[in-house]
Amino acid sequence: MMIKVARRLALAMLMTTSVLSVNALAQTYPSKPIRLICPFPPGGAVDIASRAIAQELSKTIGQPVVVDNKPGAGGNIGGLEASRSAPDGYTLFMTTSGIQSINPTLYSKMPFDPNKDLAPVSALVSLNNVLVLHPSVKANSVSEVIALTKNSQVNYASSGSGTSIHMSGEMFKHLAKVKMDHIPYKGSALALNDLLGGQVMMMFDNIPSSLQHIKSGKLRALATTGSKRDPLLPDLPTVAEAGVPGYESGVWFGIAVPAGTPKPIVDKLNAEMLKGIKAPDYVKRMTGMGYQILGSSPEQMAAMNKDDLARWAPIIKASGAKAD
Repeated sequence: MMIKVARRLALAMLMTTSVLSVNALAQTYPSKPIRLICPFPPGGAVDIASRAIAQELSKTIGQPVVVDNKPGAGGNIGGLEASRSAPDGYTLFMTTSGIQSINPTLYSKMPFDPNKDLAPVSALVSLNNVLVLHPSVKANSVSEVIALTKNSQVNYASSGSGTSIHMSGEMFKHLAKVKMDHIPYKGSALALNDLLGGQVMMMFDNIPSSLQHIKSGKLRALATTGSKRDPLLPDLPTVAEAGVPGYESGVWFGIAVPAGTPKPIVDKLNAEMLKGIKAPDYVKRMTGMGYQILGSSPEQMAAMNKDDLARWAPIIKASGAKAD
């Protein structure tokens, strides 16, 4: 009896010590620079969002937040590295709805499970994509693009398999019942360069990276991919309005950390990020480029992951799209 009581007391003391240690860690956190892994190359929409939140977080959290680009495999390379990092709050990961909700179905062999090996912190921003064409392509509307696919071989570029840009194209193919060749690149900037050069015909690009080229006339924009018209391109119809009923495809970005990161640290990161995305300079900068400000609790972000996974899985399966 005495042995059992002693064991219980020892266990209680151990648990109390652990809780105190975690709370003490959270109080002193952070005591050194923080790394933010961006799973796509510099210049694209994910990189822009990563650098914007890193700048704001550096101001509020008291330590430098350094962006580290680890591109490849639709975000899986960076995600794998983040999932294997120490769960101490010093490695953050800019995840996307594509990584969380599309990749698990698109890739037959995932190197990690984004919904188990990563813990959500906060959704940050969302954005629509825009269907842009090289000016040499003879189509001035979505209906003319559909007609073009009936008589010609049409291709579209993406920032990589599994990204929202890729899946916006796959959804278009599925709902419009057309054939188009998918040409994946290692990032939006590389795909956009070839589109601008006429090496590829079209792209469902993130609005922030294509906006300047649309305004300059270097790219022809036909429609946006959201459920309603985008505030930055209000004269463009949505793809659904333009003749593809039921079409809706966008993307959101958020911060995750390795699973097992102590809750007090997750909560502190969440609070600092919510401060950052409300900063007037951040709001002006991001909305001016086409981002929509979100902000969420870790639990709300987890629910978004679950809902998106349920929405995208049947679409991917029906399209037959595979990344490997």
